[in-house]
Amino acid sequence: MIKVKILKIYLREGDKFEGELMYKHIVKILKREGISGATVYKGICGYGVRGIAEVDIFRLSINLPVIIECIDIEENINKVLPKLYEIIKDNGLIVITDGYVYKGETHE
Repeated sequence: MIKVKILKIYLREGDKFEGELMYKHIVKILKREGISGATVYKGICGYGVRGIAEVDIFRLSINLPVIIECIDIEENINKVLPKLYEIIKDNGLIVITDGYVYKGETHE
């Protein structure tokens, strides 16, 4: 088993950074910085300090919650955190928890 950090970033799908959707910009940074992988999840409803986000079929734009999740060793996560904070600031939430990855033997 490998001790890892689980990084989750909570945003709204419409949040932007320098004209680009923030979640897409963050995924590019995570890849460029060598983080092992990332997944973006789209929520159907949620709320936080910026209010409630839910599907509204009468609006053309939908600003639902998104979560970016990645898992890597602590050193790699800590290296990218300052860059992420500069982008996100008060537009989201960064959560880091401890975890373990089980890597069994591969059978070919």
